[in-house]
Amino acid sequence: MDSKTVLDIFKQITRIPRESGHEAPMTAFLQEFAASRSLNCKTDETGNVLITKEASPGKEYVPTLVLQGHQDMVCEKVAGSSHDFLKDPIDYVIEDGWMIAKETTLGADDGIGIAAGLALLESDLPMGRIECLFTISEETGMDGAMALEEGFFDGKVLINLDSEEEGEFCIGCAGGVNTVARFHYTTENCRAEWKRLSLKIDGARGGHSGDDITCHRLNTVPAMASFLLGELPYGLQLFLIKGGGKHNALSRDCEVHIAVPDADATIARFLSYGEEKKKEYAADEPDIRFTASRDNSNDKAIDAFTCENLLRSLTTCPHGVITMSPDIEGLPETSTNLASVRMVEKGVITVTTSQRSSVTSECRKIAAAVAKNFAAAGAECEHFSEYPGWKPDMNSHVLEVCVESYRKLFHKDPIVKAIHAGLECGLFLEKFPGLDMISFGPTLKGVHAPGERMDLKSLDMFVAHLTDVVCNYR
Repeated sequence: MDSKTVLDIFKQITRIPRESGHEAPMTAFLQEFAASRSLNCKTDETGNVLITKEASPGKEYVPTLVLQGHQDMVCEKVAGSSHDFLKDPIDYVIEDGWMIAKETTLGADDGIGIAAGLALLESDLPMGRIECLFTISEETGMDGAMALEEGFFDGKVLINLDSEEEGEFCIGCAGGVNTVARFHYTTENCRAEWKRLSLKIDGARGGHSGDDITCHRLNTVPAMASFLLGELPYGLQLFLIKGGGKHNALSRDCEVHIAVPDADATIARFLSYGEEKKKEYAADEPDIRFTASRDNSNDKAIDAFTCENLLRSLTTCPHGVITMSPDIEGLPETSTNLASVRMVEKGVITVTTSQRSSVTSECRKIAAAVAKNFAAAGAECEHFSEYPGWKPDMNSHVLEVCVESYRKLFHKDPIVKAIHAGLECGLFLEKFPGLDMISFGPTLKGVHAPGERMDLKSLDMFVAHLTDVVCNYR
């Protein structure tokens, strides 16, 4: 097994639609991969796939290793892109040692983990028995891991292949929960003498709501809401608001359709507001844009009472890091992400948020605070997809093996850490008590946002390290 083999398999995966909740083509690909190589394969009712390769001769005594990744990917694209994630292959380029999807997410999170597992399965490397577990819908709620049945795999040691910084070994992660608020509204006619406008903020960097929550990045949803709230005294009717995307991604854009008594004055104030934000985020958000144009739609407006309550709640909703870890320098302990606002149902506006913490009680506390904020504005609130964190074990045997292997190969120490992002390991530990786990992978940047890229040099190192660990595990 080498990195070229892994990359070639990943290139095949980029041609397979696998948006969360729509992994059937990916599941079929995995099943066919196993069948064509006469490997034992089983699929549960949820869509989780387990492919097993028996031990090489002389390696029967080696403990079974579980190699795990998730089938789905976060599907985000730049504004104006015609890419259809349900049917189109990912368009990528290789530039300066990076594999990059410029207009969409690349899906290396976690397609490269799947590719590494498949490359091991088809290799003739001398190794013990391996079980490759590929779960579904990790990105939207860890549905596959939650539904995993006791006894689905046999191994007592699990290597999660869903980390994003080569040379860093993850041995713990945050737990999380999603909180959704729904505003029910009535409509009213537009004032005949008022002018309609479309306002848009886009070009923000976005990113992963766990890994990038400490970054100084513009959240376009509360930024837009704050401007509109300031416009209410001048007169404003709101017809449409849409911003953000997935619950685990930072908001990159927001668009509204409004009616105002003085269009020129509103446009001037909006563009001036945009210049202020550009200065505020100059070092971190070089590409943000604030644009205004005339709008000729004839939709009815959201009732004024709901409009004001919605805008106020979007500006007062907590967002970002709430507390930092008292034990690990630089690691957030608790955070919350105001992810999106959408009008997907008639008469309903949905606001999606997500909360993370390494302390379950603190995660629930901030989720309750977010819900209270929106409930006070008249919204119905719901918590869902709660998942546990993963407590670090510095005495882990697989950690010891991986550290020794890394030192031998690269003559330096890896970084051992916990992360603020969520991994499925906490759920595995609940279902399989005593499971010894670690997570590592190649370097990925910009995950959960268009422009996601993978460092190919780091892929070489990741593959060499994984190969050494699997072949020499005792």
